[in-house]
Amino acid sequence: MHVLASRLRRLPPSCGPVRLVGVDGHAGSGKSTFAGQLADALGGAPVLHLDDIASHDELFDWTGRLLREVITPLGRGETAHYAPYDWHTRRFGPSRDLPPAPVVLIEGVGAGRRALRPHLACLLWMDLSREESWARGRSRDGVEQGEFWEEWVLAEQRHFAEDPSRPFADALVRQCRQGYETMDGPAVTPGPDHDITHGDGPAAMC
Repeated sequence: MHVLASRLRRLPPSCGPVRLVGVDGHAGSGKSTFAGQLADALGGAPVLHLDDIASHDELFDWTGRLLREVITPLGRGETAHYAPYDWHTRRFGPSRDLPPAPVVLIEGVGAGRRALRPHLACLLWMDLSREESWARGRSRDGVEQGEFWEEWVLAEQRHFAEDPSRPFADALVRQCRQGYETMDGPAVTPGPDHDITHGDGPAAMC
């Protein structure tokens, strides 16, 4: 993981002075956990969770707000300000700061969408099937969220049918028994080798 972090730091800035790294994948695929570990390996890199940007009324129609509130100010080297959404109270909370750090992670379904890719230094895709991802997500959220999951699955299917991310991923990430396995994604010419990360071990990169 630390080798991956080092390679991310060496990428050219993609949004003003910031190297934006997208972590995309199906709901329940482990994006948040992976992004958190990667952020730690980066020395505490900021993580923007797209669950804080989306809402019940805008599961995927949040592009304009994200570009206006986050991408544009970061591109100017300024601190971005956004109001995270509370999925329990169904309202947006107090404003939160997102500084223009050397590396900023954007984690969530749709992080690799068409409108964001020009601003990304690297796109990582959590390579877990949608069926297994959704099963994990349903188990995590419990039966009380069953109705929401029915709506979400349909919305996610529509989103990726219209605006897929995986074909544009620089690297695919798969969780192993210990650590993560990363390999070249569809956006990179495949090579014969890939590495496995075991905490401090090596990692293939985009």
